[in-house]
Amino acid sequence: MEEQFSWTKSIFRPKHTVSRDPDAIATRRSVFDDPGLAQYYWPNEDYENLHRFDPTARWTYREERALVRKLDWRIMLTAAIGFSALNLDRSNISQANSDNFLQDLELTTDGNYPDFNLGNTVFLLAFLCAELPSQLVSKRIGPDRWIPAQICLWSFVSLSQFWLTGRTSFLVCRALLGVLQGGFIPDLILYLSYFYTKTELPMRLALFWMTENFVAILASFIAYGVLHMDGVAGIAGWRWLFIIEGILTLLIGIFCFFNMPPSPTQTKAWFRPKGWFTEREEIVMVNRVLRDDPTKGDMHNREGLTLRRLWTAVCDYDLWPIYILGLMFGIPNSPPSTYLTLLLTNIGFNTFDTNLLTIPSLAIGIVTMFWITLVSESVNERTIVSMMMDLWTLPFLVALYALPSNPNPWIFFAVATGLLSYPYTHPIQVGWCSRNAGAVASRTVNASLYNMFVQVSGIVSAQIYVSSDAPRYQRGNKTLIIICCVNIFILYPATKVYYIWRNRQRAKVWDAMTTEERAHYLSTTKDVGNRRLDFRFAH
Repeated sequence: MEEQFSWTKSIFRPKHTVSRDPDAIATRRSVFDDPGLAQYYWPNEDYENLHRFDPTARWTYREERALVRKLDWRIMLTAAIGFSALNLDRSNISQANSDNFLQDLELTTDGNYPDFNLGNTVFLLAFLCAELPSQLVSKRIGPDRWIPAQICLWSFVSLSQFWLTGRTSFLVCRALLGVLQGGFIPDLILYLSYFYTKTELPMRLALFWMTENFVAILASFIAYGVLHMDGVAGIAGWRWLFIIEGILTLLIGIFCFFNMPPSPTQTKAWFRPKGWFTEREEIVMVNRVLRDDPTKGDMHNREGLTLRRLWTAVCDYDLWPIYILGLMFGIPNSPPSTYLTLLLTNIGFNTFDTNLLTIPSLAIGIVTMFWITLVSESVNERTIVSMMMDLWTLPFLVALYALPSNPNPWIFFAVATGLLSYPYTHPIQVGWCSRNAGAVASRTVNASLYNMFVQVSGIVSAQIYVSSDAPRYQRGNKTLIIICCVNIFILYPATKVYYIWRNRQRAKVWDAMTTEERAHYLSTTKDVGNRRLDFRFAH
């Protein structure tokens, strides 16, 4: 098989990078080159790109590189901008907390924050409940329509927080935001998978999540400026923050409506009569994606999921280990991250310094996330690399727990910044879940189920720092240390062992088959995705 481009070799070992003739054939081998088995992997008749499918198509490295660059500017950039809208509206509640948000709405009691915990829980429960329904809507009408609609809808709720009056309106807005934002991330990942191969997607997902930190940094500067508007027209600074960022989100939603084509061959529209790609580019796009993963031709991009397919995906026990990791891996970091602005304010920093002091951990987090993705690519490993997030977190949690009751504010800031600069492995695990699902129908549902477990993780995390443990939350930090150790020494190693065992089971049967037996199996089996004997799980 042809050597694929590697970011790791390109950056760290450029002398070992094979210099290719740009005009050499770049088409990679696939099942479509096997005349005996190709017919069993053919796209469905209603696949929207079928008219550009050609198993004999060949293209050069020059063509492919130019096309991928074009996809990055057209598709990836738009998706990243849409994702930034989600992160903009997620972060403003934390920044509002550094102002007088909770006090103005009378959400506090004796210096503790039970209503803030409840608001987080309501948001996450609503987000959780909306995950699968959102996916059903997305598959029926297409993510290219549903994603911009989601952004516009939640922007109205976000800016309406300008008019919050108390506990009830606060909780209602949190619930509505959860409902409208639920399913957004799996929708975007599904959309990107229409255009990129599985070897290209992980790095782009990492870059995708890096925008979360970039936006958080930008949002901190916006908050620093907007919160200085406190008192303008007799209005609190946090109210200005909600309405200004809500309007920015609405503009992003409108932008996405006009810049998210349904598929590689459907970029023409009344406002874009010539489309983005030539016929030759469409042929290359469609065939390189299908050669990489033939299951992407199993469904139309406007084809809704049946209840049977939905239930089959839910019952896919081979993905349960990844779901459990999704539930557990982020808990050790979540409470310190959520409460950072409150903790910094309580320890003596003012409102404006607090917002600026969140920036270092976000900036370092961009570097560590990029680094961990390069490591994952270099070793072609997911389980142990994903564990590095908790391995990074553990010593800082121990240091946080060991600090005296009245620590030096700058020492506390240094420990908290180190803790929250962890290499975020969520993009790796999202791609891992998508890869191990094995089919478009199940991939959509499984990505949502994984994200649901991540949201449950947030609900659990919101209960660890409780008011009776304030302001240092020593019992909470002890609990986080225990969970971190369970992740490192039990859950991740057990997941790797499980997938190695499952692959050996499959290989024992498949490798014993003759070519004729394999052809008969592929022509008669009702197994799909990762149920098939020729499927191997990544670990």
